[in-house]
Amino acid sequence: MPTPSPADPRLLRAFVVVAEELHFTRAAARLYVAQQALSRDVRRLERELGTELFLRTTRQVALTPDGERLLPLARRVLQAQEDLLAAFSQARPLLVDLNSPGLLTGRRVLERARELAPDCELMARYESGLTGAAAEMTAGRLDASFGCYAGLDPALRGVLEHQPVRYEPMAVLLPEDHPLAARETVPLAALAGETVYAGAGNPRTPEWTELARRLFRGRGIEVAPPAPLAVGEEEFQRLMAKTGHPVLAVVDFPALPGTVVRPLVDPVPLSPVALVWRKGLTHPALDALRRAAAQLTASQGWLRRPSEGWIPAMDDVTKLLHN
Repeated sequence: MPTPSPADPRLLRAFVVVAEELHFTRAAARLYVAQQALSRDVRRLERELGTELFLRTTRQVALTPDGERLLPLARRVLQAQEDLLAAFSQARPLLVDLNSPGLLTGRRVLERARELAPDCELMARYESGLTGAAAEMTAGRLDASFGCYAGLDPALRGVLEHQPVRYEPMAVLLPEDHPLAARETVPLAALAGETVYAGAGNPRTPEWTELARRLFRGRGIEVAPPAPLAVGEEEFQRLMAKTGHPVLAVVDFPALPGTVVRPLVDPVPLSPVALVWRKGLTHPALDALRRAAAQLTASQGWLRRPSEGWIPAMDDVTKLLHN
């Protein structure tokens, strides 16, 4: 493996984040790397430059005079790299995760963005869960996604940006012969005693499972235990038919053969959906995606909460979505 030079963006980015945080643990969380790896990169940069950049004690981290001198230079180098990438970014498509082919919120935003930026290519992907998509975004294999940003691990939130899009009403997917299937809506109290599938055990969707646990708590509703990961609609349909469990969903979720989708009420549970993208990403199609989300949010009233609505208190989810 070639030895990084002092101008290696990874080493400079490590230095800048530590300089901003003056705390290696917080800086590692922002970069989504192990603290040991971050410390190693900073030490390597110091060796390459032949100078100490930080004064480290058991209580604090501070910049040395050489560190103070390097900081504005490093920021300019990183900005130049971003400008270079931005200048050529139109040559590649923006990869946007929509979670599942049938979900409408992300798809409507994507379709509107294509109208706003017809010269850009926006390509849909289906990672089935924001946590799974977030891992792909941090690895640079995906650019943007939709989901409950507040439900992500704090380390992931530290390397991602977000924009609130919708409080999406939730629903339940029921077998056609289920006693509740005849109702037009399903009160949450009617699910007492039921075991409901909410993706438990799926490493791509822990934020959805946690949302379900918070919704079901104190209502006598159980989250179904982990099941084998079903890939594809046919396998998911087969597995759900085998267990017979209702499935927690959103109102736009497409009914599968032999099932019905019924909105949940009393109260109406709301899933907070945000547009999420990799921090530092520069791409004209991302600008279009953000404009499209803002337009639809405003025109459709997607962030208006019904008086009878329920939303999870995930570390004050409203604050997390808007800050």
